[in-house]
This record gives sequence, structure tokens and C-alpha cells, in this order.
Amino acid sequence: MRSLLIRWGIIALAVWITSLILPGMTIQEGVVGVLLVSLVFGLVNAVIKPIVKLLTCPLVILTLGLFTLVINMLMLLLVEFFLPNYLQLEGFFTPFIAALLISIVSAVLDMLLPDGK
Repeated sequence: MRSLLIRWGIIALAVWITSLILPGMTIQEGVVGVLLVSLVFGLVNAVIKPIVKLLTCPLVILTLGLFTLVINMLMLLLVEFFLPNYLQLEGFFTPFIAALLISIVSAVLDMLLPDGK
């Protein structure tokens, strides 16, 4: 349970930092909005993303893994679809860059913070 809460906090921090850096990404309702967006983003990544990765495995292999960035962008757009009052992404490249930044910040925080294992 502790490791799940730490992971949620890491995703929330990554989403918050990305929303500060990227002008086209807006999260409403302050801390509650960040926590809700990160919770739904974590659930979408845990449930839907493995299925999409399995179905698009040939494209991922063909592009040497670069299609994974498109999958991450689609997961972020799905979160925006589920939470239109909390998360707004403007344009086409904003979700792409946001997914990339969230992945990078999350990976750095994963290395820096203990995960309870």
C-alpha cells in the first residue's frame, strides 16, 4: 500500500511540474485537480496502456520504441477525455510534449525517491 501511495505521489508531482513548465497544459482545482488527474492517469496507464502496447507491438518494434511516445500521448488525451473539467490540453504537440515531460520527470523521481521495495 505504501509503495502505491509513493507511486501516486510521484505521478502527481510529475503532472504538476509538467503543468508548470508547459503553457498549453492547464489543471483546474489546484491540488485536488492534480491528485485526481494523476490518479486517473495512473489507472489508465495500469489498465488500458498494456492492452494498447500489446496491440501495437509491431509498430513499437518497427519504430524502435518511438511509437511508445504516441501511446503515452494517447493515454494523456484519454485522461483529458475522462476529466474535461480538470485537465485541458491545447493543440496537438502539447499532449505529446506533456507525455514526454511526465515520463522524464517520473523516471527521475523514481530514481531519487524510494519505492518501498
